[in-house]
Amino acid sequence: MILVSEVGPRDGLQSISRVMPLAAKKAWIAAEAAAGVREIEVGSFVPPSLLPQMADTAELVEFARTIPGLNVVALVPNVKGAARAVAAGVHGMSIPFSMSETHSLKNVRKSHAEMIDEIGAVAAIARAAGVHFAVGLSTAFGCTMEGAVPQDRVVRLAVAAAEAGAAEFSLSDTTGYADPAQVKRLVRAVRAEVGERLTTLHLHNTRGLGLANALAGLEEGITTLDASLGGLGGCPFAPGASGNLVTEDLVLMLNSMGLETGIDLEKLIDVRAILAEALPGEPLYGFTPDAGPMLDYHERMAK
Repeated sequence: MILVSEVGPRDGLQSISRVMPLAAKKAWIAAEAAAGVREIEVGSFVPPSLLPQMADTAELVEFARTIPGLNVVALVPNVKGAARAVAAGVHGMSIPFSMSETHSLKNVRKSHAEMIDEIGAVAAIARAAGVHFAVGLSTAFGCTMEGAVPQDRVVRLAVAAAEAGAAEFSLSDTTGYADPAQVKRLVRAVRAEVGERLTTLHLHNTRGLGLANALAGLEEGITTLDASLGGLGGCPFAPGASGNLVTEDLVLMLNSMGLETGIDLEKLIDVRAILAEALPGEPLYGFTPDAGPMLDYHERMAK
């Protein structure tokens, strides 16, 4: 089974200026879970002064924990955020570790060496609380500030993070620089050093290669794909990077290929109405919601 992890309530909403009402966020999370989505990143534990869009994350964790079978995860930027996440009751948390030091200093104000120390401290908090801890290797495929990011640097920093206590890794195409051949090379190189702890791709569709990159990852054994409903999101600290992989398009591709996701595509598409009502005028992306599934979609799923 392929795990489609919905990151819109965090990565999507942090990238727009408006704040979605708490009731609408809860409706969104509940509706996606009802459609069969098994993991949702409900928000991030950052200071509300920096991202007021995330100020209600603790309340969302409390709500999402009441939904049977839903894995409730959140992003944390540092030790303080990790402590807040644990107190709120998350099942899992992840920390972004930028492979571009320039981006790291801009995003979390820490050098690579400082981030390794922070990862070790967060890992200790997670172990003590019995919370799953993942590290997102962001800007792994390139950076709008530095350009190309050397593959050996990504591998070296992944190993250092593993030694510091990371239980799981994702490779993040923060800036939409990845291509399918690069995805294959980098997944192989990182997995050769950290093994099955590399499970996830976090892809952006900035240049239209999101689904192609997802397929390349699947062919290399990736089992989890992050996506955002309506393609909301990007990175506020990576100029020109906008648009996550569209959950609806990803689920259509996976289901029609006969890969099991457990997600009802028609119910998933209906969730868009919650976003459209709560964020009027906000662009929502995706081909599948407009075109609809193929006439033989359900037959394809059965094969």
